[in-house]
Amino acid sequence: APSVRFSPAVRSLFDEPLAIAVQGLGPRQQVTLRTSLRDETGELFQACARYQAGDDRELDLARCPALPGGSFSGLEPMGLLWALQPQKPFWRLVKRDVQTPFLLQLEVFEGHGDPAGRLLAQAQHKRAFLRDGVRRVPVREGRIRATLFLPP
Repeated sequence: APSVRFSPAVRSLFDEPLAIAVQGLGPRQQVTLRTSLRDETGELFQACARYQAGDDRELDLARCPALPGGSFSGLEPMGLLWALQPQKPFWRLVKRDVQTPFLLQLEVFEGHGDPAGRLLAQAQHKRAFLRDGVRRVPVREGRIRATLFLPP
């Protein structure tokens, strides 16, 4: 059965590269990948791309280009993240509470159809804004309002 592999595996910082691969596909199998996340107000952002697995039955986004017909095309290892678009027109992806991560959903569908084919695999990944151990200290001094982030 197909499975999704992230590197780093479960959690990464929002500004760090995220490697995405799908294993267990058929040789040269056509699939559609869709990412989605909800912002803090509950608005949905999505991106999708069409791919073809290699002869080794693996789809590595760093080596396999996205085919025309999705949110982007070409060799874009992070395309499924930068191409996220809001379902609500003119909405922006804004992070208000940096202490909680965004939860990224990735789904792998069979074929390139619209609507999407059969769901083959799915996975979740947390995109955090603070490293583990970082302390957030509010600063309130006279008219100064700030936040100090202290490393461990």
